[in-house]
Amino acid sequence: MQEEYEIEKQKRYRHRHQKGKQHSKVILIGNPNVGKSVIFGLLTGKYVTVSNYPGTTVEVSYGNVSIGDKKFILIDSPGVNNLTPMSEDEKVTRDILINEKAEAVVLVADAKNLKRAIMLLIQLSEMNLPCILDLNMEDEAKARGIEIDYQKLSNLLNIEVVATIAPQKKGINQLKEAILNPRKAEINPIYNSIIEEYATKISSLIPDSNISQRSISLMILSGDESLKNWLMANLSSDKIKKIEELRDEAQSKLKEPISSIINNARIKTAEEIVKTVQKQSTTHTGKFLHILNNWTTHPFWGIPLLLLVISAFYLFVGKFGAGLMVDFFDEIIFSRYINPIIELSVKAILPVGFFQDMLIGKYGIFTMALTYAIGIILPITSTFFIAFGVLEDSGYLPRLAVVSDRVFRAIGLNGKAILPMILGLGCGTMATMSTRILETKREKIIATFLIALAIPCSAQLGVVFGMLGPLPVKATIWWAACIIIVLMLTGYLAARFVPGEKPDFFIELPPLRVPSLINIIMKTLSRIEWYLKEAVPLFVLGTFILFILDRMNLLVWIESIASPVVVGFLGLPSKATEALIMGFLRRDYGAAGLFDMARQGLMNEIQVIVSLATLTLFVPCLANFFMIIKERGIKTAILMMSLIIPFAILVGGILNIVLKLFY
Repeated sequence: MQEEYEIEKQKRYRHRHQKGKQHSKVILIGNPNVGKSVIFGLLTGKYVTVSNYPGTTVEVSYGNVSIGDKKFILIDSPGVNNLTPMSEDEKVTRDILINEKAEAVVLVADAKNLKRAIMLLIQLSEMNLPCILDLNMEDEAKARGIEIDYQKLSNLLNIEVVATIAPQKKGINQLKEAILNPRKAEINPIYNSIIEEYATKISSLIPDSNISQRSISLMILSGDESLKNWLMANLSSDKIKKIEELRDEAQSKLKEPISSIINNARIKTAEEIVKTVQKQSTTHTGKFLHILNNWTTHPFWGIPLLLLVISAFYLFVGKFGAGLMVDFFDEIIFSRYINPIIELSVKAILPVGFFQDMLIGKYGIFTMALTYAIGIILPITSTFFIAFGVLEDSGYLPRLAVVSDRVFRAIGLNGKAILPMILGLGCGTMATMSTRILETKREKIIATFLIALAIPCSAQLGVVFGMLGPLPVKATIWWAACIIIVLMLTGYLAARFVPGEKPDFFIELPPLRVPSLINIIMKTLSRIEWYLKEAVPLFVLGTFILFILDRMNLLVWIESIASPVVVGFLGLPSKATEALIMGFLRRDYGAAGLFDMARQGLMNEIQVIVSLATLTLFVPCLANFFMIIKERGIKTAILMMSLIIPFAILVGGILNIVLKLFY
């Protein structure tokens, strides 16, 4: 049934996109972390979040580009390392090239890593697609002593080669002009004669498409199973069987895997080209970054460096954001100015009663929802986004994957899984989506479960830091130890019970760089805009729900029903029930409620630690829950929820007992 669905989807896709043939299309492709999304934004005027680690652009974006009197549809594809797919991202990009008739393909590359760009360009050349090579981050290449003869490279490849510095908008006009003059690259790796023979035989059986039959035959010979649905939608079963027989026959005549032979030939060709056009000298900046790069991935020195980064992160978000910034916004801006003005205005317009209480009462939309969302959470999320942006733009995040690989092996994952989990510190919903970068279904299920259970989102984590900041350091250690133990224990158990293969670990490390202030500002503003659009309405809805429950006296009833668990087992004030209820709507809303209680002195140190641990583990927010349904299916989502809720309460209760004995 699944195969039939995929075939039908392929047919619908082709039919739908045939209508758009009158529009010229330009496709952006490139490795992860090369500034492709910034180039997309500059060409279209539409901003897309720039992330300096693999896997962020998991959905395709479209934009309109006008160059002279010509108009194009620009398609921004996910970052890839290979066009013979090894992950879902790479499959999406390869499928775009097959399904879309491209007038030009712009290969955005890192000028510091020309070899990696040529590897992709070889495949585009084999696909017989008209291309432009954009070597981005030219300034960083020069800072490291890398000099490229662009004219010589252009002549050698027979295509336009453009140098750009995206944050400075340098080279964008030249890139637009080059898009009007795309050419097919001339790169010819020398493959084994057996491979060439069978590539020709398989090509004769492949139908016409937007890429050459030869490139598809090379993918098939390399063992690309992701093409199966496309073949089934376009070929008879007899031809597919013949293709598979030819592939197996070719492999039987060779000792090495065909994929390795093809890849080695491409590497050799790329190295020869780079050697011809590139020179490198050592600079002080390059030498320093090289040393720092070795430290960040070192099995020993990488750990203290990681702890240093986390400490700086904690001080900036927990002390500055959740301390000084929250005090300024909540106690001065809102308490002294905004809320009094709003209360006077509402009282002057509305009589005492339902609507006045709904707006400015105990659970008022203005006095509670907007105060929480803007006065408390926004300063924390803003500082988090800034700190997170620095880590992204510096190229440090993928290095965490290398340092953490050994630990993640114990829970059935590899170091690459840290990328969705780190992203989960920003938003669990986006993190769940980004599990697509993981290779196997088993990995995706385990990572999704751990993100939902034990990874606090940015606003929640900021509030955690804010609540723990005034307490002794041991309080933070207790909370962190609890979450880490739960993460490792549940991951270990999941690795034993979730069936599937253990993946190999491979990740491209982008070069370390000095973070771009412009990039960080753009990313922070974009994420703040997302927060205001996504979270604030849910804060208002959550407050309204609390207001209705309170108005109908149901809130008191719920608190009394939950009292044996919340008060008796968890040892928390009954009012904490509100935070746990609202935590499902938005984790940061629940955290904001706890933050407010702590600031009023309604919880002692033990209660703060227990409440934070319980809420961190309690449930994913509503948006994340829907994303889990979308990515993993409703049965898996419900199963995860049914495990997470009682488990969080159990851990909170045990922690309460342990803290009373040893804290």
